[in-house]
Amino acid sequence: MILLNQAILLLAGTGLRFGSETPKQFHRLAGKKVYLHTLETFLKTGLFHEILLVCPAAWIGSVKSDLEPYSSSSIVVIEGGSTRQESSFRGLQACGEKTDIVVIHDGVRPFVSAEILKENVAKAIEYGAVDTCIPSADTLVRTTDKKVIDTIPNRSEYLRGQTPQSFKYGLILQAHLNARNQGIFDNSDDCSLVLNSGHPVHIVSGREENIKITSELDLSLAEQILRLKLFSSRSLTEDGCLTGKRYAVTGGTGGIGKAICALLEKEGATAIPLSRTALEYSVDLTSFQAARKAFDKIGPVDGLINCIGLLQTKEIEHLSPEEIERMIATNLTSVIYTCKSAHLKRGAHILNIASSSYVRGRKNYAVYSSTKAAVVNFTQGLAEERPELFINALIPQRTNTSMRRDNFPDEDPSILLEPEEVAIEALRLLQQTSVTGTLIEVKKK
Repeated sequence: MILLNQAILLLAGTGLRFGSETPKQFHRLAGKKVYLHTLETFLKTGLFHEILLVCPAAWIGSVKSDLEPYSSSSIVVIEGGSTRQESSFRGLQACGEKTDIVVIHDGVRPFVSAEILKENVAKAIEYGAVDTCIPSADTLVRTTDKKVIDTIPNRSEYLRGQTPQSFKYGLILQAHLNARNQGIFDNSDDCSLVLNSGHPVHIVSGREENIKITSELDLSLAEQILRLKLFSSRSLTEDGCLTGKRYAVTGGTGGIGKAICALLEKEGATAIPLSRTALEYSVDLTSFQAARKAFDKIGPVDGLINCIGLLQTKEIEHLSPEEIERMIATNLTSVIYTCKSAHLKRGAHILNIASSSYVRGRKNYAVYSSTKAAVVNFTQGLAEERPELFINALIPQRTNTSMRRDNFPDEDPSILLEPEEVAIEALRLLQQTSVTGTLIEVKKK
């Protein structure tokens, strides 16, 4: 017998703890709204007859617009309630009485795995009600007044509840009806309603990365998790997806740019280096007119990789106005000009090479650090302006280039990245078609 499984994604939260007028589920993670990451995981499993998105009334139009590229009749949008319990109940009502299993999940938990979802469905069939839980690494304390600790329980007897929570449909619907009859309307957990009805709830093992995004810090952590999931290996795929493509590489005659050009050619792509010393495209990219002329000559490209950079290590007091202007123009202005001038195909990539120094201004290269911070912000902003492209920043730690050696001649090369390591990471970014507006760090392993 084929079971009818339904999924309810709860998107109706207002995001008060997030501290933003935009609810947390509608903030962007790697260029895509948080809830869409969650939805895509559910869709890919093929487990569900329908996926019901329960969202605030004011956001229904926006959600329906977001869903246009998915063209899936299995996605249903319904209006949520003023509480989580009410939103969950409305989702249950929309499932229909033929439903066998219902899986309820927070839309702001984008890293739920297919394995967790499959086990939820299987265990819900077996036991009727299951909760996804993980152990607590922290000591737990109990207090009744939030001033004094009453007891410190044995943490091995306590778990942290996540979602999904999954049930036989009749069981969870009746649990909600019982709660409403008892005057309970603001319960924050579906499993507790089932327990209140006298039915046991079994446990499915969750994962630490299945986090709930409720704050700005959570969103930053989510970005790190996403990077680790997408770029956990330094190897390139072997699907030939770069073969025959054309990539413009600024600063392509030295250091990281030269290594990227060599690897692109090895992978069957055409690398087009641009720099003051390039043979065919010798150009001063700090001039908009010169940049535009060069890219007009190059024509359409599948990607633009900005490796151009200039570092001079001096205190501000000892930098001449000309040196300051040249650093700003080389590291920032040229990146803006090339992104504006390049003739990029739809779905093309822009990859801007930044620097780990962007996170903090440092003595003797404050101008350089500030320009790299600006490149990061420019990349993120441009990604939102150009959603038809994949625009990211690659942030290598200190790298063994001639520019680095000239400025830090006594540095131990064994602690530095090699340009070829950065090039591999750059090409892996060019191979993906799911991440935009994000920062990918490259560290020596």
